[in-house]
Amino acid sequence: MKIQQFEDKGLAHYSYAILSTCAGKIVLIDPARNPQPYYDYAAANNAEIVAVIETHQHADFVSSHLEIHQTTGAKIYAHSLVGADYPHEAFDEGAELQFGKIKLKSLHTPGHSPDSICIVLEHEGKDKAVFTGDTLFIGDVGRPDLRENAGNITAKREELARQMYRSTRDKLMKLEDEVIVYPAHGAGTLCGKSLSDANSSTLGAEKRSNYALQHMSEDAFMEILTADQPFIPKYFGYDVDLNKKGAAAYKSGIAAVLKLEKNYKPKPGALLVDARSEKIFKQSHYKGAINIQNGGKFETWLGSIVGPGEEFYLAAASNRELDELIAKAAKIGYESNIKGAFILGGEAPESTPPLDVSDFKANQGKYTIVDVRNRTEVKEKSFFKDAINIPLPELRERAKEVPADKPVLVHCAGGYRSAAGSSIVEAALPHTKVLDLGEAINTFK
Repeated sequence: MKIQQFEDKGLAHYSYAILSTCAGKIVLIDPARNPQPYYDYAAANNAEIVAVIETHQHADFVSSHLEIHQTTGAKIYAHSLVGADYPHEAFDEGAELQFGKIKLKSLHTPGHSPDSICIVLEHEGKDKAVFTGDTLFIGDVGRPDLRENAGNITAKREELARQMYRSTRDKLMKLEDEVIVYPAHGAGTLCGKSLSDANSSTLGAEKRSNYALQHMSEDAFMEILTADQPFIPKYFGYDVDLNKKGAAAYKSGIAAVLKLEKNYKPKPGALLVDARSEKIFKQSHYKGAINIQNGGKFETWLGSIVGPGEEFYLAAASNRELDELIAKAAKIGYESNIKGAFILGGEAPESTPPLDVSDFKANQGKYTIVDVRNRTEVKEKSFFKDAINIPLPELRERAKEVPADKPVLVHCAGGYRSAAGSSIVEAALPHTKVLDLGEAINTFK
């Protein structure tokens, strides 16, 4: 038996291939949008993908379960509460899947979502591992507030938090301490609030160190779990619904994106995501463009700033980067939203003035300061006394709340979000000087 973990760093997502070496068969758990790595793994091990198990309807990425079924004939297994529109077999509490000497057993563990399951791997008669999806993370448990308005069955966060309490205590914590925990996400995901950097653990270690598994009442657990959860990106509900239906094939989705000539000029008012570096963007860009830089979290911020129903143009500095960005957009199901993609180089008519940091330090009262960090971050530490806090995911809708009578200075915690934020405010307040504090925020920490 072999367990192969696949990591998508951008979305902090883990998926798994469970290989029965004696049977030459593979079962996948929570596969990412691009199925090719799983096909490659199967080919390298001369094995056949026979099943895909979805631990729940994912909100933060698009799964390739339907495409893998259509390509390989593998059966898809999910809890009946998913209400899946794709061909599948119910994998409810007590259901088992046997292949070779491996037995996979379903535990219904609602809490993150009503349809969440964990998969216990039994090998040669002994429980060896549990694939916990978004129920149990390393150092945390899944947030309970994503299914109030999405999914086949909706539930209030307080109700789901109480279900999570019972799922962890009555199901997972009754497994043996040496059972290895394999979660669907690690640090950096928005599906929890305090995940560890580790990619696996044991139940014994989690019982000792995970705050959510410590002794407390159900009421205390509910209060802790519902407090201070991170923001919910705009695309989460969209991905829940898309995963319920099953997404189109990855390669064909990417191939359908229209490539435009270099320096294409969208019509005035069209939404343009300019993913070039903030330094290049500030030197020259198109009016109204939003600077969401290509980087480790591009897809998360794209889906947090741009809604799933919005078409947009995509600009990059090179063909290689453009292809990379389209692939990242596809991970959250946004490739079909791209109206056209093009390389932007040379001179564009707009520029963003540089900030005189010394003047700002000496005359902060001359500026309207906008803090685009999340509310929990501001609660922990505020850098400037009179700053207006509008979190970046809300800024496009609320930018005109920013007073336009003074120069506006936008800041975050490191510079990435303020680049996007300053471009949004610049577009909303065309007659106001808008500045980006950027990495200079570090001199105020």
